[in-house]
Amino acid sequence: MKILVTGVRGQLGHDVVEELTRRGIDAVGVDIEEMDVTDKDSVDSVVRGAAPDAVIHCAAYTAVDAAEENEELCRRVNADGPRNIAGVCRELDIKMLQVSTDYVFDGRGDNFWRPEDECHPQSVYGQTKYEGELAVQNTLEKYFIVRIAWSFGVNGKNFVKTMLNLAKTHDTIRVVDDQVGSPTYTFDLARLLVDMVLTDRYGIYHATNEGICSWYDFACAIFEEAGVDVKVIPVSTEEYAAKAPRPANSRLDKEKLTENGFEKLPPWRDALKRFLLQLNA
Repeated sequence: MKILVTGVRGQLGHDVVEELTRRGIDAVGVDIEEMDVTDKDSVDSVVRGAAPDAVIHCAAYTAVDAAEENEELCRRVNADGPRNIAGVCRELDIKMLQVSTDYVFDGRGDNFWRPEDECHPQSVYGQTKYEGELAVQNTLEKYFIVRIAWSFGVNGKNFVKTMLNLAKTHDTIRVVDDQVGSPTYTFDLARLLVDMVLTDRYGIYHATNEGICSWYDFACAIFEEAGVDVKVIPVSTEEYAAKAPRPANSRLDKEKLTENGFEKLPPWRDALKRFLLQLNA
């Protein structure tokens, strides 16, 4: 078995390759230097050359605010990229797993978003990720789309690292408290993605660590678990005034995982503890 993984220098791609290696599965990790997903010829050449049994596509343009001013580039990466990969996968008759996001939903209300719910993205990032989903669905039959949220891992930038770095220079930190969702530890997620791609239980799934919190709750937990003394002040989305709109409600329904024989991820607080131990190691 051989699996090609994109975005290997990012936090999720890195952890997926590590998980594959732990299981003795041949992993081919690529990033933009090895394969530019926006270049159809590059994708075609690299995927055919690797001749994998499946592709796990983790690479994405994830700078949510910058995307509002760089729509063309964001679309090339997040929509054209998956389309290019799906096209080769179809020709080679191999599986594709596409990683997507809670941003495909409008984030209103207090319901848990189900995989089959209608998507109404509110930002350039969300819209282009949704277009990437559609490209995969319209091209392939053998596909998995896994929507995640609030990801953090040892290899790359994330909210946990940002909070810990801010605490080194700030006594007080302002964090939004009216956006809720579930953090996702990429170490845990990688195990699920590998479990999934080894099956033929295709479709759209949601995957985050269990439990719901706000960004404010998450920040407080980070400092508590890390033993850092800093004052966290809750602020509204309106007060924070980010360039791109964020979903206020990122509650994702993950029952489809259980229904298809996959294990849900552990509680987010447990994941945070393990991540901090990993960081300190």
